[in-house]
Amino acid sequence: MSRSSITYLSRPEPERRRPPPAPTRYVRSAPRSVARSLGWFSLALGAAQWLRPHHAARAAGVPGWAPVVKAWGLREMLVGAGVLLTLRPAAWMWARVAGDVLDLATLGLGREPAQHRRHRAAFAAVLGLAAVDVWCARALSVEQRRREQPWYDYSDRSGFPRGLQAARSAAAWVPDDLRRRPALQPQAQPGAQARA
Repeated sequence: MSRSSITYLSRPEPERRRPPPAPTRYVRSAPRSVARSLGWFSLALGAAQWLRPHHAARAAGVPGWAPVVKAWGLREMLVGAGVLLTLRPAAWMWARVAGDVLDLATLGLGREPAQHRRHRAAFAAVLGLAAVDVWCARALSVEQRRREQPWYDYSDRSGFPRGLQAARSAAAWVPDDLRRRPALQPQAQPGAQARA
């Protein structure tokens, strides 16, 4: 067998890329646990804002914006349900971030001097939640990209592209320089003949 045959036997096969399998179950991780907690929080907060918009608006320091606060509640419930029901919650978490931006803008526009203390507390709370939402959305996006990368399939490979028998023949092949008997004999030491 020639050296080119051995090179062919050792040459790797072209790699085949397969798309990642679709997620069929919930995978636990720290960002997903935080996302689920935020989803339940969105449902609870949205229900409170939807059912009692005047109280929620007064607590946020914008008592004249009850209809807007009621719209906040509907948005919070939709986003919370999306986070809890999907296996890819990254997009819904970015929707929460967008909602936080709208909330901060509304609080900035509806500020009233008489409600200064409540307004500052609500603004700080929304700002803190926005920071958590941004962290969680970014972590989920990175995690989702890693899971959706194509993977290489080697399940149908035996390690011998031309078959096991051809590999055995290649292993039994001995080069010509090793076939000669003198090459296999031990060489005499330089001073051995002089002592003899």
